Amino acid sequence: MRLLLLLLCLALPLPALAQSDGQPSGTIEIEDSAETDAAIATRIREIMAQLEGYEDVTVTVSSGIVTLRGESAEAEQAARLAELVSRIAGVVAVENQIAETMVLTERLNPAVDRFQKRITQTISYLPLLAVAAAVFLVVLFLGYMIARARQPWDRLAPNPFIANIYRQLVFIVFGIAGLVIALDVLNATALLSTILGAAGIIGLAIGFAVRDTVENFIASIMLSIRQPFAPNDAVEINGDEGKVIRLTSRATILLSFDGNHIRIPNSTVFKSRIVNYSRNAERRFQFEVGVDATDADLADLRRLAEDTVAALNFTLAEPAPSVWIDRIGDGSIVMQVTGWIDQRETSLLLAKGEAIRQVMAAIDTAGFEMPNTTYRIEMTGGAEAPASLPARGRTRAGRSAPGPSEPLAEESVAAQDEALDKIVADERNDPTAPDLLDRSAPKE
Repeated sequence: MRLLLLLLCLALPLPALAQSDGQPSGTIEIEDSAETDAAIATRIREIMAQLEGYEDVTVTVSSGIVTLRGESAEAEQAARLAELVSRIAGVVAVENQIAETMVLTERLNPAVDRFQKRITQTISYLPLLAVAAAVFLVVLFLGYMIARARQPWDRLAPNPFIANIYRQLVFIVFGIAGLVIALDVLNATALLSTILGAAGIIGLAIGFAVRDTVENFIASIMLSIRQPFAPNDAVEINGDEGKVIRLTSRATILLSFDGNHIRIPNSTVFKSRIVNYSRNAERRFQFEVGVDATDADLADLRRLAEDTVAALNFTLAEPAPSVWIDRIGDGSIVMQVTGWIDQRETSLLLAKGEAIRQVMAAIDTAGFEMPNTTYRIEMTGGAEAPASLPARGRTRAGRSAPGPSEPLAEESVAAQDEALDKIVADERNDPTAPDLLDRSAPKE
């Protein structure tokens, strides 16, 4: 009895070790017989006869220990056979001495068999694949027909660019729906998570690679919705000034006042400060005038300049012109003179130039002195200085009063912007150039 208990205690750790090595688990019986070994060997040979790939494998059993010898085409086959043998009753241990064969034909036969099985399965799946493909194409075609329709997308979108985005989104949604339905027909919806995961990783990588392009595309969408400027508006964007020609899906095109094209990426336009000079009809011109402060009544001088600007035929009464003393300059008092015009009827540059001319004429006629800065250079070190130096600057000696001022000619105003307006109109009439600007769209 003590011997039996000792054997049982020694056998207790064996199942865990045997299980970890693919060996049979359980208690080893004391009794051993040749009949049991022969029965185990016979049972193993019967099992191997029903399986493929074990034709060159031999089996010997001694005291419940099974020894497998021979060659197999794959190492996995030998491991599966050892696991199968360990499940037979009476097997104490399995000695797996099966080597992987190096015969080329035997190594290729399993691969050929698997290939033939896959071909057979594919052929059997062809009708189901055809049904799934047909369902996918039908759903995709339905999405295409809905997406290519003009309504309701043109009515819902503020411009054609956004309408096309709506159409693309609808088409993509129908494509994904068709793919899900097709996979459901094939009973392969588990692949959908794999496909979406791979698409997400690829999309993330592409997003980082074309980050600037994506940012520019999103800015184009926002600008086309907000419409911060209209065609032919005079604007300043990021330091560039000009008239707006068009807004495309990638850039904003300006025509500078020098007649040059300026192409600004929409991402820059969206993030930059935009000054729109054309949004309000009223616009202010401003210039400064310096006068000699000696014996000059600055209050009368300020009123004279203000009345002169107000009397011009192109200045507006509201807002009224304004003149103020700005600073003390080098030998002069500097005044700021401003006036307002309707820039739809008057050129800002010509109005400013004519206002300067009229104010200067009024100051000169009223007898106010303009700044007269004279520099005198004295030569030292033995050189004889000239008896007198000619005065440089304006003096009133011998000058006659200027003639009456003239109003700003409307023909000159029209000619000032006519060339630029014609260039912008010709550019916008190009049917091959896309444009996202719409005069009827709401403006920001």
